[in-house]
Amino acid sequence: MAKPKTGADFDIVAVAQAGRLQYEAILLAASLRANAPDFAGTLYIAEPQPGPLWSKNPTMRDEIKAALQDFGAVILPFENVAFGESYPHGNKIEALCAMPAGRDFLFLDTDTLILGDLGGLTTDFSAPSASMRRTGTWPEEELYWPGYAATWKSLYDRFGLEFESTLDLDQPDEYWERYLYFNAGWVTGHDAPTFGARWRDWAVDIRDNRPEELVLQSLDPWLDQVSLPLVIHSFGGGRPGPDLAGLDGDLTCHYRMLPLLYAREADAVVAALEAVSAPNKVKKWLKQYDPFKRMIYQGRGAKVRALFDQDDLPPRERQIRNTIKREGFWMR
Repeated sequence: MAKPKTGADFDIVAVAQAGRLQYEAILLAASLRANAPDFAGTLYIAEPQPGPLWSKNPTMRDEIKAALQDFGAVILPFENVAFGESYPHGNKIEALCAMPAGRDFLFLDTDTLILGDLGGLTTDFSAPSASMRRTGTWPEEELYWPGYAATWKSLYDRFGLEFESTLDLDQPDEYWERYLYFNAGWVTGHDAPTFGARWRDWAVDIRDNRPEELVLQSLDPWLDQVSLPLVIHSFGGGRPGPDLAGLDGDLTCHYRMLPLLYAREADAVVAALEAVSAPNKVKKWLKQYDPFKRMIYQGRGAKVRALFDQDDLPPRERQIRNTIKREGFWMR
């Protein structure tokens, strides 16, 4: 069994580009510096470069890149060869291909807030894993579809992977949670270029030559999450164990959009957001993005929070969104 590796020797990578993501990257970098003082790895902010797969320049403003560097981040340019504007979720896959080889890594979506000391995270990065903060978004049940098991097994068969050991036998047959499925909001692994190349190649193969069991299924925006379980399983990984409980826990929060953060996250998350965003060196950047300005600095987030009992939230995210929209407070 591989010896677990300590958090002192892993890197973090997130993807940012022009628009909303560059401001989320500022918040991510600031929260890492504030709340993970013992983190000894490198924070890479990966940036897609202009090219034929983009109709507009996707790069961040120079002053934003300078600010990210002031917060300790390294800007990592990368080229899109498989995805780009038509499928921006693929940026996370191609960003991994540009990372240094031979290193343990933690990929984070840019809309993630660091809450605690990631420098103390200890796990076996050689057995990759990813976030279980997900719902049954894929595959979708259809009238003439072959079912969950046949759909997923067709993908494992495509890449010569064993299927049975991926099943959660505590869940009933043909229930979505029985099958290996992740949210790609965070991913752990070792040797990001090797991991990313396999993820890219398999995602492209599924996109361009899908098994017949998938003909009724949409792959946009789910392609990254359809292919991710296959890649994780192929490297000997699987569902996260207790050593990773701090991700989506007391170490990180994948908030996705600020109205959802204020609506449903714990008081400690809101407190961390407002503490990290208070210093002028952070505020000067976040106020340039209207949703951050209104939600954090003009009190709209507090109004959203007051609409909900965080101990008794509506069961579906759509209900939360609709309530916020009805009150005129939705922003993204």
